[in-house]
Amino acid sequence: MKDNAADIVIAPCTELEVIQQCAAMMANSDPWITMGFSYAQCLRAFEGHWRETYVLWYQQEVAGFVVIQPLGTFRGYIQTLCVSEAYRGKGLGHHLLHFCEEKILETSPNLFICVSAFNTRALKLYEAFGFERIGELPNFVKSGITEILLRKTVGPMMP
Repeated sequence: MKDNAADIVIAPCTELEVIQQCAAMMANSDPWITMGFSYAQCLRAFEGHWRETYVLWYQQEVAGFVVIQPLGTFRGYIQTLCVSEAYRGKGLGHHLLHFCEEKILETSPNLFICVSAFNTRALKLYEAFGFERIGELPNFVKSGITEILLRKTVGPMMP
């Protein structure tokens, strides 16, 4: 990336106005468009226990976000990762993944993420980052669409 790393800030977010902006970003980009997610459905992705939202600010603009589940049965799960269409191709997805890895490794030796099989660009990014395919989940989110479960690990849960 040509831009200065100081242009990028990833920070926790609970501010409703920013979360609404993130939900709109999600609803207006793939894979959520292809799966037919409404804005209201995207907004619900930020709700619930054990979910933490972090916003990626690029040159003081909301450029992306991630929702992770660092605790619970499936701890280390990157539930949602989104970079605005306007900011894709700048390496911001890598910044979010590095952030997730550091954050999740504080509580779990495993990072998990699902990606829709049709979302080949995201799948390529995750595999380049070191995620490996664990399995397929047909009809998991929506009928007719297969999700691919990926894992990046530094060791087992119980050493």
